[in-house]
Amino acid sequence: MDPNLRIILQQIEADKSIDRETLIEAIRSAIESAARKEADNASNITVEVDPETLAFKVFEIRTVMDTVEDTSTEITLEAAAELNSAVVVGNRLKIQTHPQDFGRIAAQTAKQVIIQKIKDAERDNIFDEFKQREGELITGSVKRISHGNIIVSIGKAEALIPYREQSPRETYRPGDRIRAILVEVEKSPKGAQVILSRSSPELVRSLFELEVPELYDETIEIKAIAREAGSRTKVAVKSNDVNVDPVGACVGMKGARVRSVVEELSGEKIDIVRWSEQATELCANALNPADILQIQMDEEQGNIRVIVPQDQLSLAIGKRGQNARLASKLIGWNIDIQGEVGQEEDEDDALFEDTGESAEAPAEDGVTDSVERAEVPAEDGVTDSVESDDAVEGEDSAESDDAAGDAVPK
Repeated sequence: MDPNLRIILQQIEADKSIDRETLIEAIRSAIESAARKEADNASNITVEVDPETLAFKVFEIRTVMDTVEDTSTEITLEAAAELNSAVVVGNRLKIQTHPQDFGRIAAQTAKQVIIQKIKDAERDNIFDEFKQREGELITGSVKRISHGNIIVSIGKAEALIPYREQSPRETYRPGDRIRAILVEVEKSPKGAQVILSRSSPELVRSLFELEVPELYDETIEIKAIAREAGSRTKVAVKSNDVNVDPVGACVGMKGARVRSVVEELSGEKIDIVRWSEQATELCANALNPADILQIQMDEEQGNIRVIVPQDQLSLAIGKRGQNARLASKLIGWNIDIQGEVGQEEDEDDALFEDTGESAEAPAEDGVTDSVERAEVPAEDGVTDSVESDDAVEGEDSAESDDAAGDAVPK
């Protein structure tokens, strides 16, 4: 055995983080493959390697028979008894052979086997390392962008951020530093496939844990997160110490802590609300800054009906229903937001009664049209209420009367 082989194995063990047993098994497999190339194809060859001296022995496995028909796989009982007196017919016996120097083809085969074994060991090490880190925050650098997917270099491995796991607000270039949540590690023919995410709600949790020491020592905790990546996130926090304000701890002095998280998320808006075990109280906190007049719960259907002032209906619902949708995700209930019946509608009805006019639109062709309140189901179980046409007509007529009054000269 080459005396430099021990030094080479030590270098590979340090550089590739591969244990010695794996390297010795790679050498054994390589020698066995080379010996099979040199020996008869029908021969059953096995190799043993001493882990200390790295010396190897090559054996042929032969079956003990009374009559030998194939000398490459069988041996007579008399010849086997000289090697081991306890053998009987039918036993399999290891017979040591002394192969000559391996030829070029055999040596090339041994080289390929060793290289492949080392690659397989590296892939297994990467898989085992990152499999244990699922759910953790990973920091790397953007290596390249291919077909909308971001390839990230994380130490000795490469990770992938698929397009579906990216935030619409963010763009990256090769060389940029990036933080993401490790969501999944899979085995593939090309090795371990590490999947990262920039759109996961757990990314917000991990970023707050870096900025807020109270989360690390469990003085406060994040109970729920509802996120629409790139747009807005709602975070419900709870304090385990009556002397610590959970919302203030997450916001920080002059908003320094939450500002750091917002900057990492490229300007994504973050709402921090106080957690409550009562669904009604949590719903009111989640719909801030809208004023809540009344909350009704239907536990059988899992619905919450919220009444807000008419002038704050759009504020409670949010742009394209986002505020109500995130609040629904945060508390785990379906939310139906409705505006309060305004006093202006009652005054308009009284005005119609005094003048003797009907509030209903005249029927055409004998058909009477009735006006009903329309409920528009929002996404994720949130329903937004739309004002009735009567209320809209009443407000328009009131505005027209005011405008006409202003136009008349005194």
